[in-house]
Amino acid sequence: MRRLVLLGALLLATAFASAKAPNVVVLLADDAGWGDYSFNGNRQVATPHIDGIAKAGAHFDRFFVQPVCAPTRSEFLTGRYHRRLGVYGVSTGQERMNPDEKTVADSFKGAGYVTGLFGKWHNGSQWPYHPLARGFDTFWGYTSGHWGEYFDAPLEHNGVMKTSKGYIVDVLTDKALQFIERNQSKPFLCFVPFTTPHSPWSAPASDWARFKDKPLSQTATNAQAEKFDETRCALAMVENQDRNVGRILAKLKELKLEEDTIVVYFSDNGPNGHRWTGGMKGTKATTDEGGVRSPLFIRWPGKIAAGTQVKPIAGAIDLASTLEALAGIKRVGDRPRDGRDLSPLLKLGNDADWAPRQIFNTWGNNVSVRTQTHRLDGAGNLFDMVADPGQTTPIQAKQPELAQELIASVAAWRQEMGIAAPAGGKGKGKGKAANGPGNAVDPRPIHVGYREFPITMLPARDGEPRGQMRRSASAPNSSYFVNWTKPADAAVWNVEVVTAGTYVVTLDYACAADAVGTPLELSFEGTLLKGRIDEAFDSPLKPEQDTLPRPHGESVMRDFRTMALGEIRLEPGKGELKLRAPEVRGQSVMELRRITLTLK
Repeated sequence: MRRLVLLGALLLATAFASAKAPNVVVLLADDAGWGDYSFNGNRQVATPHIDGIAKAGAHFDRFFVQPVCAPTRSEFLTGRYHRRLGVYGVSTGQERMNPDEKTVADSFKGAGYVTGLFGKWHNGSQWPYHPLARGFDTFWGYTSGHWGEYFDAPLEHNGVMKTSKGYIVDVLTDKALQFIERNQSKPFLCFVPFTTPHSPWSAPASDWARFKDKPLSQTATNAQAEKFDETRCALAMVENQDRNVGRILAKLKELKLEEDTIVVYFSDNGPNGHRWTGGMKGTKATTDEGGVRSPLFIRWPGKIAAGTQVKPIAGAIDLASTLEALAGIKRVGDRPRDGRDLSPLLKLGNDADWAPRQIFNTWGNNVSVRTQTHRLDGAGNLFDMVADPGQTTPIQAKQPELAQELIASVAAWRQEMGIAAPAGGKGKGKGKAANGPGNAVDPRPIHVGYREFPITMLPARDGEPRGQMRRSASAPNSSYFVNWTKPADAAVWNVEVVTAGTYVVTLDYACAADAVGTPLELSFEGTLLKGRIDEAFDSPLKPEQDTLPRPHGESVMRDFRTMALGEIRLEPGKGELKLRAPEVRGQSVMELRRITLTLK
């Protein structure tokens, strides 16, 4: 038996072996649900290019991610559950992945691959959390949880903000295409985490024109909660994304790289609103099936048979090991992984020798567990997902032994992950997903002054407003500080300076003419830099960017100008970096998007 197993493993490795190391393209949607694709039965949207990946390769019947963005992304990158990684929220530093974790990009880079990321990162903004510290050679996009501007957006390129021209998904796809063309003769890992269909509800006019008056025949499981124009806009954004997926696939074909490239497509959580999910319960931020089920399509011509359907459950935690195995590269890092290598399923399909497993989903204090056939939800209710995929009828009274087994599994997993048991005992929640950990600023300091990455951006989302100052909206990710009207007001960042030296300080700001001449003070551990506002920049808000009004809690954006505040000498140490105005001239000091410190 042992000899047969070894022979099977050898044959599998031989089947996936390639004369040239395969390229890898990973495409990740943001807030698209399982039901947002024509391949999965949605007749209201056309996604032929995304569907084509599934038809030409493998599609997974039950693939699970986490209920929100940053946790899923960190699990994909490491193969480990996000609560092991320091990731427990989506903003204010809670999304940062511990620097001592190694990523799948580290593995590919260590194997000689050129690595690039084009889109949304969402696992930390400053070094050593930045993508360039996590195995990527180049980065175009944004590091926060979502971006407030989808047209002519300011985007980061390797630590420097640059203004783009056009729709954000089109722009970042352009950057990915340039990367592929530039590196066509080398093995590359190209990660394209798309911006859409995450809000704000901003779609190109031509895409919106097809949907704005379109009747919707397939509606949400909770139909009364559906906002039909938001559904239309989400589907318009998905069709735009599909067109950009088509551009990437066409580039691979043009360069004759199709046969040598593994293409992966999935989404980071359930839909960002109530819309059609094939009758599943739950949306984004819930741990029910509809909140955590994602498509997973993998194409590798000649290596993965077209039309392969994989029925065993799988998850984002499996992708790092799977891609390393398919490419035949050695993993970098030795932390135990929670995921499995799915390559036997891609070669042998449902005939692979595959042990039963449990996959856990969590958000806030809510935990659910999925087996091949059942789900125990966050309230301790057991559902037969084969007979009752919509989770309508709990069956723990009929299968008490299985219910108790899964309750015990959840309790053990909570303890291992450091997630407190919910109020009420017995591992049971209140029946709803927790709202998350809130927006308190993470206590881990932001590092400033690494020689290998001398630019440190400190956006408002990572700081704390003091006094009467506040954020421009309750959602921190794309916010800026407003209501700076008193000398007691201050913007504060908890930082750790790692290198002694002189730092150039700039501010991205907007202000009215009556604020000109206002003095500013930046302080850190007894060191003080004084400056003032020399020029007004009273830019208007830009609601015209939006197809639909912004969801409650999201900032309406405006343009910001960069001003030089001066230079400050900083010594190593931890403390508060504080910006204040000892005197307020005019109705307010400024609206502040970010501070940037650059080590000379």
